[in-house]
Amino acid sequence: MRVEQLMTRNVRACKPDDSLSAAAQIMWEHDCGCVPVVIPGDGAPTLVGMITDRDVCMAAYTQGHPLHTSPVKGAMATRLCTCRPTDAIAVALTVMRNNRLHRIPVVDAADHLLGILSLTDIAREAARARPGDRELSPTSIAETVEAIARPRTTPRDLVAP
Repeated sequence: MRVEQLMTRNVRACKPDDSLSAAAQIMWEHDCGCVPVVIPGDGAPTLVGMITDRDVCMAAYTQGHPLHTSPVKGAMATRLCTCRPTDAIAVALTVMRNNRLHRIPVVDAADHLLGILSLTDIAREAARARPGDRELSPTSIAETVEAIARPRTTPRDLVAP
């Protein structure tokens, strides 16, 4: 199975100079936890970043500015992990697992945004898969969820000396 078979197309995006408030509004109105950040491209928007609901919250807390005055470019991630529409789902799961991501943008060779693939998209398909389908096995999904959810620090690291 390929990424293009499960990815969400026609994804709402924002621009680097849009406000964090505008990005949060897209997330609220479209019930999503991240928004791709794009710039106009040759025929299609070019992906330059990703902004998550957590990024918005952390920017609001650490910067102390109202969301409507803070640009997306100040809080977006620019180190991007992507996949291609023709990649196997196993490739996307590996990218998610290794980079602790719930979702990854799908781009073409010129980094034009084509869609987003989420772990939820994959899990839904796994629930419909035939028993014995190794690519969408419950073990593969569980390993990915475990890797994403693994704490960055151990509880011992959080205790004051």
